[in-house]
Amino acid sequence: MEFRLIDRIRERTAQGREDVRLGIGDDAALLAVPAGMELAVAIDTLVEGVHFPRGTSPADLGWKALAANLSDLAAMGATPAWALLALTLPEAMDAAAREAFVDGFADGFAALAQPQRLALVGGDTTRGPLAVSVAVHGFVPPGQALARAGARAGDAVLVTGTLGDAAAGLRLLQQGIGADDARAAPLVGRLNRPTPRLAAGLALRGRASACIDVSDGLLADLGHVCAASGAGAEIEAALLPRSPALLGLFDEAAALDFALAGGDDYELCFTVPAARVAEVQADLARLGCGAARIGRIVEGAGVRVRGADGAWLAPARRGWDHFAA
Repeated sequence: MEFRLIDRIRERTAQGREDVRLGIGDDAALLAVPAGMELAVAIDTLVEGVHFPRGTSPADLGWKALAANLSDLAAMGATPAWALLALTLPEAMDAAAREAFVDGFADGFAALAQPQRLALVGGDTTRGPLAVSVAVHGFVPPGQALARAGARAGDAVLVTGTLGDAAAGLRLLQQGIGADDARAAPLVGRLNRPTPRLAAGLALRGRASACIDVSDGLLADLGHVCAASGAGAEIEAALLPRSPALLGLFDEAAALDFALAGGDDYELCFTVPAARVAEVQADLARLGCGAARIGRIVEGAGVRVRGADGAWLAPARRGWDHFAA
């Protein structure tokens, strides 16, 4: 059964790449890193009930498991190339249910992989609590990778897209409101099928002084940038980009909480010298994701948020905790 499941995934994710010397079917893949490139590698695990709600469709899970990893490559300014997949399926699934699940999962995975020419080059399947691990590999020219360290006092802090939608979508699902509700659909869609900002990551090479993807929440992830850079950040709550769908369904307090600490947005938070803000914003606008200036890097440590009245806020939470009960 294990090999039949792998075959079903391979059939839907096949990509003809010359740098894949030997793909699925042997004990290991043989891959050739192009001359003059560095290899960027990232891995994430998604566990049912922790990283995605029970009842998430297999196709949405396939998409999201890959998107979460591609977002890490985007934050490094890397071009995706290869992926490895480990899929753990519940013992309670019979053979027909397993095959149906894998078909849907592979369809969602392939829908995101194919436009990026990403090749699935190996993996594993086993039984246990439903969980997915994906490792992605991408290329970046030497010395051009984006990193968390590098932000300096005076740099502007920007973020692509909008914040808080995915966390709001999760809240709606928890309240029994699904994607079949027209007003909820955009938010649930952002939760289930996030868009990794790969083109934006490439555009930021040589421009951003630091970059990270927003997976655990803006405060937590920008905090990682500050810690790596030995600096602090000041954010203006009024400048946080939030979608009409979010503001139409939640009050200001809830929308602000989702934007600051909700997580699962998979947008890019980055810093650039103040003199380059307009140039970068114009280029990212042409890419369709845009970039809002939300604050600045300062001397010190940690992230502070200023409210519309000018007072410093004390957010109730700072972001997602993977080990919280």
